Amino acid sequence: MTMTVHAHDFDAPFYHPVGDECALFEAAHANGLPLLLKGPTGCGKTRFVEHMAARTGRPLYTVACHDDLSAADLIGRYLLRGGETEWVDGPLTRAVREGAICYLDEVVEARKDVTVVLHPLTDNRRTLMLDRTGEELVAPTDFMLVASYNPGYQNVLKRLKPSTRQRFLSASFDFPDAASETIVVTRESGLEEARARPLVRLAGHIRALSGMDLEEGVSTRLLIYAAQLIAGGMGIDRALQAAVIEPLTDEPDVQQALRDLVATVYG
Repeated sequence: MTMTVHAHDFDAPFYHPVGDECALFEAAHANGLPLLLKGPTGCGKTRFVEHMAARTGRPLYTVACHDDLSAADLIGRYLLRGGETEWVDGPLTRAVREGAICYLDEVVEARKDVTVVLHPLTDNRRTLMLDRTGEELVAPTDFMLVASYNPGYQNVLKRLKPSTRQRFLSASFDFPDAASETIVVTRESGLEEARARPLVRLAGHIRALSGMDLEEGVSTRLLIYAAQLIAGGMGIDRALQAAVIEPLTDEPDVQQALRDLVATVYG
């Protein structure tokens, strides 16, 4: 769990819009509506939220959801401090109290009791019940709940119920088009645009592959890692091995196929 605070638009982390997602976020925030972001790993969902939190001038609480994340982790709990029991707010409670943005990354990974807590915050009540303290918090106007998940990783046990999905506005994210992705990679890595283009072209080829043992195509994040290594002087083959091929697969034959693809693009 991390919290970042951005006060002004000029402090906003770089984000290159690919559609009307920024306007949608601003409309959701202005109307007190929750927003659900859907898309593959590493396509820019988290960066988008960081950027928009800065643009709207709101504190941001980001929670990386996982199998053991419970409602108590979000709401808070009593802790023993200095021989006394003291209530400590969780990130969701702090966000509600402060009128901040709370971002639940990969919300489907959290335990089922989390969605029960979220429901009253995602309808006209906009309330958070703290059963342990007896408080009922009404979210202020500036509070916003944002969640994300990767539809490609959903299964029967890890799926958002329609009753939860239909409480959110939703936006689908995907990897940017080649021109936009080149801008992002260049800006984030410092690599020259002419040298970033082949990286983006390689990513397009990898994402288009079928019949290969890859759970998902290469992310924009990994392309930026590779570009940073290359900009720092590392050889292309070594940089791509470390930042693209190894992270994507452990299978030797698949790794070799990817190396062959690299040779084709850079040949």
